[in-house]
Amino acid sequence: MKKNYLSVTDLSADQTWQVFKLAKKLKLEWKEKGKHQQNWLDNKTMAMIFEKPSLRTRLSFETALTQLGGHAIYLGPNDIGMGKRESVGDIAIVTSSMCDLIMARVFKHSTIEQLAKHSSAPVINALSDLEHPCQILADVMTIWEEKDNLQNLTVAFVGDGDNNVTNSLCLASAILGINFKCASPEKYLMSDKVIDQAKLIAKTSGSTISQSTNPIEAVEGSDVVITDTWVSMGDESEKKERLKIFMPYQVNKKLMSVAKPAAIFMHCLPAYRGNEVSSEVIDGPQSVVFLEAENRLHVQKALILYLMGLQ
Repeated sequence: MKKNYLSVTDLSADQTWQVFKLAKKLKLEWKEKGKHQQNWLDNKTMAMIFEKPSLRTRLSFETALTQLGGHAIYLGPNDIGMGKRESVGDIAIVTSSMCDLIMARVFKHSTIEQLAKHSSAPVINALSDLEHPCQILADVMTIWEEKDNLQNLTVAFVGDGDNNVTNSLCLASAILGINFKCASPEKYLMSDKVIDQAKLIAKTSGSTISQSTNPIEAVEGSDVVITDTWVSMGDESEKKERLKIFMPYQVNKKLMSVAKPAAIFMHCLPAYRGNEVSSEVIDGPQSVVFLEAENRLHVQKALILYLMGLQ
C-alpha cells in the first residue's frame, strides 16, 4: 500500500522512531565516510512542487536525493500553474506516472490531499497552511540528539499558535510523549480541533498538552523553547498589527531565564532578530537552530527511504 506523509499523525510513535534511528545512522555514515553504503535511489526521481519559495526545503530535499543516488526535479509555480493551468488531480496522475516520489510545498492543505488522492507515488507534505511535518521531524530529532531522550521533556512554543509549525509540533509531542505548552495572544491561539486531537492522542502516550496567553507560564521549567516568525508568507498585510500584538511574546534572555538552565532554543528559520527572538538568544549558547536546519536533510533521507519501502 502506498505510504504518504501529509501529517505527523501519518506515522505512529514506533514508525517515527524508526525514521529517527535511520536518520541518525545515515547522518553518521555521511559524516564519517562522505557517502552512503549504497545508492538507495539509483534511477529514482522525485518531483518537487513549489507553490511557496524556500531555502531549507529545496536544499534539503534536493541534496537528499543526490546523496541517496537519485534525482530531484524542481517545479516552481510558473512551471505548472497548479490548479490554474492544469488541475491538481491531473498533475498528480501525470507526475506520478514518471516520478517515484512527489514532494509539495503548497498554500492550502487541501492541495496536498488532492495530490495524494490522485498520485500513484508517495506524496510528502513539505509545508501547507495546516502542517509542516518534515520540519517537526527535524525539530524532534534535534531535541533527541541534544537531550538523549524524549521522556519527561517539556517543549514550550511561544508566538503564533494558529500556525502550521505549532500544529505539527503539538501533534508530534502528543504522539511521542513530550509535554507541550503553547503561549499565544488570545486572537492567535491554537485551534480547538488540533488541541482536542492532540489531547486524545496524549491519553495513550501520557504527555500533557496545554495552551495559555502567558509566555512566562509556558516557558517556566521547559526543556525546549521554540518560536517562529510572527508574519508568515500570506500574512504581510497584517504585519504592523502582528508586530504590535506579538511583541510581549518575544523570546529574549529574560524569558529564557525562566526555562531550565540547560534549555535549548529552536526556530525553523528564517528568523527575524528583534521580533520573535532577540539576537542574544538565537546567536547565543542555548541556540541549536543551525543543527535543527541541517537535520532537515538527514531526517528527510530517512523518511524517503521509509515511504518507499527501502528500509
